[in-house]
Amino acid sequence: MDSHRIKIIKQEITPLRQQLLNHPLYTSMQSLDQLQVFMEHHVYAVWDFMSLLKSLQRDLTCIDIPWVPKGSPQTRYLINEIVLGEESDVDEKGNRTSHFELYIKAMKQAGCNLGHIHEFVNNISKHISVEKSLALVDAPKASVQFVNDTFAFINSGKTHVRAGVFTFGREDLIPGMFMKFVEELNKQEPDKVSVFKYYLERHIEVDGDHHSHLGYQMMDELCGDDNRLWEECLVGIRSALQSRINLWSAIHEKVAERSLVM
Repeated sequence: MDSHRIKIIKQEITPLRQQLLNHPLYTSMQSLDQLQVFMEHHVYAVWDFMSLLKSLQRDLTCIDIPWVPKGSPQTRYLINEIVLGEESDVDEKGNRTSHFELYIKAMKQAGCNLGHIHEFVNNISKHISVEKSLALVDAPKASVQFVNDTFAFINSGKTHVRAGVFTFGREDLIPGMFMKFVEELNKQEPDKVSVFKYYLERHIEVDGDHHSHLGYQMMDELCGDDNRLWEECLVGIRSALQSRINLWSAIHEKVAERSLVM
């Protein structure tokens, strides 16, 4: 059962969540070409989600050598459990994969342009800064802004706020209308969309249910009865949801442009 504090946050962010659930982006996508536009923008958000997650693991567990106990064992368990599912889940064939790698696989099957995201990750692996790596690949402006917003949270030094943003601000809201579009597209072109359909289903099953409840517990552990910490979480969550709305609106414009040239 959700705590009193979690229930208050859910109530406070309901208007922003409804904006996301009812965003016109979902109904504007009618074709594989338009889905490609969505994925080529959204993939950067899938990537930075992992950076947000690993920043929490870095703060809440010991990743140094030699090892020493760090923080609450309960919080360590919660974040490690989430990392396990995000970083080493299973693909549609039962092979181990991260959700980011699964998304890349879905993009490849759908015929997306993978050059930019591959080059971006390659630059990051060479320890080129996130900001410069985004510029070098000429990433979509809206995606750049979203990643910058995420890394502002990562660099804030406020673990409890990042836990809130991770749990509520990055919850992928997938309305039924979007799932129906993907399911219909998959019937028409199963060799193009089946992996993405699986990704969405897996995301709903793992992230939307199990990981959400782990996140609630993590927030309770980190904030306790401190009103100031809970208020800071709420401010951060609202900001993260607005950032997602802004990204969706920018992608919606690009999707609409693609429909005009079809």
